[in-house]
Amino acid sequence: MASGGAVEVQAGEHVVRVSSPDRIVFPQVGVTKLEVVEYFLAVGDGIVRALRDRPTTLERWPTGLGGEDPTAFFQKRAPSGRPDFVTTARIRFPSGNPADEVCPDSLGVVAWAANLGTLTFHPWPVRREHVDNPDELRIDLDPQPGTTFADAASVALELKVLLEELDMIGFPKSSGGRGLHVYVRLLPLWDFIDVRHAAIALGRELERRMPGRVTTNWWKEERGETIFVDYNQNARDRTIASAYSVRPHPNAPVSMPLFWHEVAGVSPGDFTVRSAPSRFACVGDAHAAIDDVSHELTPLLKMYECDITDRGLGDLPYPPEYPKMAGEPKRVQPSRDTDRRKSED
Repeated sequence: MASGGAVEVQAGEHVVRVSSPDRIVFPQVGVTKLEVVEYFLAVGDGIVRALRDRPTTLERWPTGLGGEDPTAFFQKRAPSGRPDFVTTARIRFPSGNPADEVCPDSLGVVAWAANLGTLTFHPWPVRREHVDNPDELRIDLDPQPGTTFADAASVALELKVLLEELDMIGFPKSSGGRGLHVYVRLLPLWDFIDVRHAAIALGRELERRMPGRVTTNWWKEERGETIFVDYNQNARDRTIASAYSVRPHPNAPVSMPLFWHEVAGVSPGDFTVRSAPSRFACVGDAHAAIDDVSHELTPLLKMYECDITDRGLGDLPYPPEYPKMAGEPKRVQPSRDTDRRKSED
């Protein structure tokens, strides 16, 4: 229904007002704000499954990607003046400071956020009832310069083999950029440190299985032409674009859940705001079963401990904005580490 240039859309059980529906969000392909909202409605079951009850940071592009200086920001604290149906969850950042974040539990919340200019949803790997205990292990396969999406796909398929050996089920998706993500549901019994260690263990095993093609080196100068397993995406307050999120790139790509048999044959440009709805209508949500089984983390934590006791490996650096963590190595770029250079001389 039109109202002062705005329209109203039915988003599940809620009616959501969309202001400036004709605003061009993606100038290169002419995608409007209303098209973005309608895209989220078309994949509604999928994105609600990806976000349900998860504290979520909103990546907002209020004026779209056009103009000389498009403005974007990450909204971690829930905005004031939100509708009554927008629920929140309290989380704590690594600094210890708390915040109440939007915690989607319906398609209405997704549509409301899209009206605010949200393109990408960044959910925490926790649910509102267990905000300190992740229920999702996230493996981020990040192509470095000189490597491609196809290289990341090869690593993802080896990761699938490894997970199956551990009796774990992984769910892959395109990142919406050059990389791939694989999610594993967990029982919410471990903390962020444990889950991060599990991601390190997986990354190190992939390094051994695919030497010269995979790395867990935090420092870019040491990665080379490899696929980087970004283990720090499992640290507290580090988030990954959710399944079905729209990414702020010119052709309006989306982060698309995949079936394993598709991983080797797709490319990042295959899935956009305009192409994804027909795929969803045809094949449904490739992650429809993601909540059916939750795994124990124990096998991966044993692998991490074996790396310490048998191979002399330790923890790896955290991101620079984090407080110094127990057991963490020196957080210094190798080329600037004078102590390291002296020991090598």
